[in-house]
Amino acid sequence: MRIEVDGLVLEVPPQVYVPAEDSFLLVKHSAGLRGQVLDIGCGCGIQALVNAKRNPGNGVLGVDLNRRAVECSRYNAAKNGIKNASFAVSDLFENVPEKKFDAVIFNPPYLPTAKGEHVRGPLDSAFDGGEDGRRVIDRFLPEFEKHLACDGRLLMLQSSLNDIGKTVSGLEKRGLSVSIMEEQKLFFEKICVVEARRK
Repeated sequence: MRIEVDGLVLEVPPQVYVPAEDSFLLVKHSAGLRGQVLDIGCGCGIQALVNAKRNPGNGVLGVDLNRRAVECSRYNAAKNGIKNASFAVSDLFENVPEKKFDAVIFNPPYLPTAKGEHVRGPLDSAFDGGEDGRRVIDRFLPEFEKHLACDGRLLMLQSSLNDIGKTVSGLEKRGLSVSIMEEQKLFFEKICVVEARRK
C-alpha cells in the first residue's frame, strides 16, 4: 500500500502496520520536535521521516521489533531522499545506543489481545498489547527516562482501551509534568497524545 503524508510517499508492505488515525494524530504533534529524536515502534517510518524532513538539523533514530518494518522505513527514507534518519531492529530500548535524546516518540501496540486474537506473522507486534493492552506500555515506562535528556519530552499515543489515567499517573509518580496534547474520539475508543516533560 502507498500513502502520502506531509509531502512524503511511503510504501507499506502487508507485514507492516499501515498508518491510521493514531499515527496521524501523533505525527501532527511529533513533526516539530527538535534535536536528537528517538522513535520507538517506527513501523513504516511515518513519525521519524516526517520529523526528519521537517527538521533537517535533527538526528532521528527509529526502531522496531519487526524486521520488515525496519527494512520498510529504510526503503522509505532512501526513496524520499531523507539522510538524517536511521533505523534499527530493537525490542524497545534493547539496541538503542547509550545516549540521551531530546525527544522520544512512542506509538505502542495497545489493543487488548486475548488468546486466539493474535495476527499471524510479524505484524502482530504492532497490535498485541496483551490481555489489558498494557503489556508493552508497562515495559516501556520504567525504561524511557534513561534515554531522555534533562529537558527532553516524551510524546506517547494512548487509548481509552488501555487506561489512559494509569499511564498519566505512572508518569506523574516519576516526577514528570504530564499533559494531554489532543484527544480524538473514534467509533469504539478515544485516543490521545500524552506529553511528559521533566519538571
